[in-house]
Amino acid sequence: MDKVIGSAKEAVADIGDGASLAVGGFGLSGVPNALIEAVHEAGVGGLHVVSNNCGALDSGLAVLLAAGRIARVTGSYIGANAEFARQYLAGELEVELIPQGTLAERLRSGGHGIPAFFTPAGVGTQVAEGGMPWRYHPDGTVALASPARETRVFHGVEYVLEESITTDFALVRAAVGDRHGNLVFTKSARNFNPLAAMAGRTTVAEVERLVEPGEIDPDHVHLPGVFVQRVVELTPQQAADKKIEFRTVRGRAE
Repeated sequence: MDKVIGSAKEAVADIGDGASLAVGGFGLSGVPNALIEAVHEAGVGGLHVVSNNCGALDSGLAVLLAAGRIARVTGSYIGANAEFARQYLAGELEVELIPQGTLAERLRSGGHGIPAFFTPAGVGTQVAEGGMPWRYHPDGTVALASPARETRVFHGVEYVLEESITTDFALVRAAVGDRHGNLVFTKSARNFNPLAAMAGRTTVAEVERLVEPGEIDPDHVHLPGVFVQRVVELTPQQAADKKIEFRTVRGRAE
């Protein structure tokens, strides 16, 4: 039952070329940076990544992206990640962009053994009708486009069929974890982490604070240890390293 691994390097040692990874985080919040760095140091490539976005400010998944280690991204947001956009438009990267809520439910459903579900999100668009560019040729023409999806009408409303997502591995970050893999997240850093953890066949969690079994009130557990296979305790320096993408401040009240 003790799932603690001595280092991030050991915890990701069996991730090989071409593996699929569900990765938690949203922007720079709740990103498993230590595990991502360990994957980068391992030198593996051709990775298929499922995550809301692909890193920012040269942090998180942007490290793997810049090194050319990612072959395919399933996500919801490119945003200000210029290298992500460049690789996609240059035909170096396959990208499946899907509605954010749909991504969340595809991960959750995968973790709960539900193979597919119907949703109204994307009906009447290329999400349902197909033709969304997944990969470009270097000359800007479409090399691979999304297929059309099945649609059905329930109670007079049209829905599109979405398949659930499972991955070889999941990398997540939590504020607190115990040796059994039970995890607690803090505020917005929870984001996609529990969902990514559910979808991974082997889930690795880096935790800012490691506690003994029984120290976490069962009512406070956000993700049960049944979804987590490995736990890595961060150093104090790693736990404190939390970048801010856009710092917003206001003056003191007079």
